This record gives sequence, C-alpha cells and structure tokens, in this order.
Amino acid sequence: MLDLMRKKAGSWMIKTIIFLIAVVFVFWGVNVRDEGKSTIASVNGEPISLDEYNRTYDNLKERIRNQIGNRLNDEMIASLGLRKQALNQLIEKKLMLKEAKKLNFRITDVELETAIKNIEAFQTDGVFDIRRYNSILNSNRFTPETFEVEQKEAMLSEKLRSFITENAKVSDLEAREYFEYQDASVDIDFVLFNLERYKNIKLSEDDIKAYFEKQKESYKTKVQLKVQYLHFNPDSFKSEVKIDNDELLDYYETNRDEFYTPKTVEASHILIKVAEDADAKAVEKAKNRATEIMKMAIEGKDFADLAKKYSEGPTRFKGGSLGAFRKEAMVKPFSDKAFSMKSGQISEPVRTSFGWHIIKVDKINEEFTTSFDKAKQKIREKLLNQKTGNLAYDRADEVYEASSEGDDLKKIATLQNFTIHTTDFFAANEPVKGVKDGFKLSAAAFNLGLMEISDIQDLGDGYYIIQAIERIDEKIPDLKDVKERVKADLGKEKQDEKAKEDANAFLKALKAAGDIASLEKESAKFGLKVETTGFFKRNGSIGKIGFENEIAKSAFLLSKKNRLPNEIIKGKNGYYVIQFKNRKQPPITEFAKKKKEIAERLLQQKKYQIFTTWVAQIKNNSEISVEDGFFN
Repeated sequence: MLDLMRKKAGSWMIKTIIFLIAVVFVFWGVNVRDEGKSTIASVNGEPISLDEYNRTYDNLKERIRNQIGNRLNDEMIASLGLRKQALNQLIEKKLMLKEAKKLNFRITDVELETAIKNIEAFQTDGVFDIRRYNSILNSNRFTPETFEVEQKEAMLSEKLRSFITENAKVSDLEAREYFEYQDASVDIDFVLFNLERYKNIKLSEDDIKAYFEKQKESYKTKVQLKVQYLHFNPDSFKSEVKIDNDELLDYYETNRDEFYTPKTVEASHILIKVAEDADAKAVEKAKNRATEIMKMAIEGKDFADLAKKYSEGPTRFKGGSLGAFRKEAMVKPFSDKAFSMKSGQISEPVRTSFGWHIIKVDKINEEFTTSFDKAKQKIREKLLNQKTGNLAYDRADEVYEASSEGDDLKKIATLQNFTIHTTDFFAANEPVKGVKDGFKLSAAAFNLGLMEISDIQDLGDGYYIIQAIERIDEKIPDLKDVKERVKADLGKEKQDEKAKEDANAFLKALKAAGDIASLEKESAKFGLKVETTGFFKRNGSIGKIGFENEIAKSAFLLSKKNRLPNEIIKGKNGYYVIQFKNRKQPPITEFAKKKKEIAERLLQQKKYQIFTTWVAQIKNNSEISVEDGFFN
C-alpha cells in the first residue's frame, strides 16, 4: 500500500515501539503477525486467538509497569483486572471495526500516510525519515505491511468514535451548574482519633498465636528461584570487529538510496469539503467560499488563524500545517500545485477528491545526498552494531548447542571461558537485580523447570542463556520466623479497633447533645483538640488533613440544618469526626474565565459516556463467547 515506505530496512536493536509511537496504536497494542490457531474467545463468530490476547495483555502490563515502576505484582494485576481488560480491548476492537465496515467508513492511503508521517518517532528534525521508519519497524520485528494494517485499523476505530460522539454538546447552563458544583467550598471542624494514640496496646502471647492461626495464609511465602546465567553483550565483542574504509565505502555505494533525501515542501492548507460526486452547484458554492478565504489570506490575514476558523480538515487545529511532505505523499492535484509554488506563495483554490484546498507554501527543502564523509560515522556504527550483535548471538548459539538437558551451565561456561552470573533468590514478577531488564529475565526463569537451560533470550542489552538452579516452594512459615510481622499487624488491628470504638462513642455523644458547642466539650473528655480546616473544594487538599476523598464527600453533604455526618470517617491516619461550619459559592466573575475549559472538559465526559453506552449496546446485541475456565 505504501510502497515508498518499503524500499529499505534498517537493523538496529531497539525495543518497545509501543511506547514510541501514536497513542491510538498503543491503545490497541495488538500485532497481527503470525496469529496463533488457539482460539480463546469469539465475537460474532470471529475468533480471538491466544497469541492476540497474550500480546495485548503483555503490552497493557508493560504500559502500567512503565507508569508505576516495580510495584506491579500479581496482586496488583488481579486487583486491576488486567487480564479481563486485555480481552475486553480485543472484543471492543473487533466490534468497532465491524461497525465501521457496516457504515462504509474507510481510511485512504493518503490519510494513513499523513498520519504515519506525523508520528514524531519517525521524524528527523521534524521531517518524516523513511530510513528511521524502516529501522524502527525492523528493530521491533514489524514489517511495514503489518504496522500499516494496525495503524489503519486504529484510525478507523477513531473515525467511528468521532462519528458516534459528534453530536455531543454542552449548554451554558450545564457549564454554569458544573462550575457552581465544582468550585463551591466548605469549612469544617474536626477531631482526629489518630491510630498512633493507641500504639501502647499490650498484646498477649495467646493473642499473637490466635491472630497468626487466623491469618496464616497471608504470611505464606512466594515461590522463589535462584538462577545462573550467561550474558553475551554485543559491546564486549567490539575488539573482535574490524571495519576498514573500503567496507564503509562499499556500504555507501551499495546503499546510496539510503543517503538520499528527496525534495520536500513544508506547507499549510485550508480545506473546504465537497463530495467527489457533488453536483455542479455544490462544487461552485464550495469554490466561492474557498476563494473568499483565499482573498483574506492574500490581503494579509494570518493563514494559521484562517485555517483554525474556516478549514474543515483534520489539520485545522494546527493552523492547517501539514509539515514537510514528498510529492508522492499527497493526492496528485494537491502535490502538483504545491511543488510548483514558491516559498511564501498562496494558491488559488485547488480541487481534489476531498474538496477545495487553499495552499500556502512555508518552505521548500531541496533534494540532497549526504556525502560519504558525513555518512561514514553512522555507517561505521551501524556495521559495528550488526557485527557485534551477530558475534554475540553466534557465541550464545555455540554454548546453547553444547548444552543438553540436565547439564550444569557453569561447567559449560568454564570450558568455553565465559563468566557465569548467579542471582539471589527472587519471586515471580520481581526484577532480577543487576540485569537491565530484570523483569524479562525473571519471567523467562519462571518458565523453566529446575536445572532446565533456556533457549537464547534477547533481553535488549544482548543475549542470555538462563538455568534455574534452586527453587524454594511456597510455604506457611513457623510463627517464630514471622513473629515481629505478626505482632506489628495485630498491633495495627487493635489500634484501629480502639480508635474506631472511641470515635463512634464521641459521635454518639455529639448527636445526643445536639448543639455546636458540644464539640469542644466532648473532645476535651478524650483529651483531644478541635481543629478547623478552613475552606476547601471538593477535589482540593483539606487544610490540616491533606487529600482525603471520603472526608470531602461527607463534608459537602452537610449543612447548617444537618451539621454532623451519620458515620465516622476512616482516613489515612485514623478516624475523623467532622462538623459543618460554613459553605460558600464561587464568585460568578470566575465563571467567565473558566467557562471554555469547563465546557471542553464536560464535552469530553459526554463523549466518553455516549461512546461507552454505545459500546455496551453493541455488546449486548452481539454473540460473545469466552472459553470456559480461560481466566482460571
């Protein structure tokens, strides 16, 4: 489809393209290559393969790990429901693509190419770089064909989303009501029954034993592994690689196209849409409108401002900017005109299948070929990376071929003069220390049986061969081994119980007294002080407390007629009893300043609600099945 993007392929070893490119591609996180035959679900008869699911799940997990770091573990994966989220993404994707097809939506080659050109990861100095594009795809084992299919599907889904939500609107009244709700503030008094107040609670041996017996499953240790591994780092083979000038020159001459940069034009445009098969009257009307806008541009009106105001194309939000493009990247009438113009020139309306375009050429970049002298350092680095990578893999392959089931990897390493590394014990989903991607090594290790030698693992900084040498199975420890943890946990539970008991008694006494002054009097009986927060908003920090959602929610339900909540409130430091003091509405003068921002936020919320409701309806009307026991 995009033949111009398929002429050359690089071979750098770069990882995780999912986190380099368009958000919409990240969202789907699916690779259509080599689909497995194992079906785990179906959507209206269309299968979802185990391979599809695993890739989506792995990408989703990796995204979250990049956001929160090493805290991601099995418990968190379960609590976030990542496995079901991954399957749900795939189900929704298939439903959306089917609906888009029903509505005859399509993504043209021009739209696809423009979108890919605008991905920053594929640009050099702000201009799409075909070599960089091919190199990144190659490095991540993608072909341009498979990447373009995925990108096209993601764009199609986004086009459908826009269509479903295009009628969403926010009225001035809705914006005003939201402002008054969100920017209202309240002031409360509070008494905190801090857990630290009860830290001296005495624990008997019988209490400790009974608590351990009841909670012993929570102290069960995880399965742990110790492994030994060989690391074949390409950098360590640099001394074995020699690259002379003739080899560099030979590469340059053989791959001259790689160093050629074609002529590009940097332009902006204003599009007035008209259907390709529109009648003469509609075509003329659109042309007249485009002509009027062109005259304003020629008279000196800012072209970007005109594009934002009048253009009906997707680049209007960027002032009509198309960036730099080659002649073959755009539809012929558009390109022919743009490449015939001078820098700074504004065209008369140009007709394409999309409508009428007014083009402004911002800059012309002439074609050029990078000289050998300027290119040879990059060529050297490329050849060096290729050769050291190949050497590292070859050495790893020699060791792997020399090993067999049950062998000791350490003996093989000693015979072949390689350094063996031994880890400490680690659990599943814990990173192995001292390794660049400790999570991947951990995952590979837990796929091995005891003394099993892995195949060659590419972990991003070279190749690894791993052997699991010791295993500690999960077990419930003896009380003596975890006694301090048990005492600490039981102590916290007792503190919580006592603080809760006192806070409930305090709130009960306040309700019985029935007057504002009782707060000071009753708190004195507990030796506690009444604090005042000052005014705070629903989502803001609460004075002398901090961020506590439950306190904020409860406070905004109170009033002069109903000053006390029905229940005490659990916070990070203990239990709170609060009492209403005052409330104030935001000044109306602030609404004018925030109206646009509020309207946009509400619009996005409405679109999300409309779309999720639509997806739910489509799901309800679809036949969706998941293999029994899949999530077990």
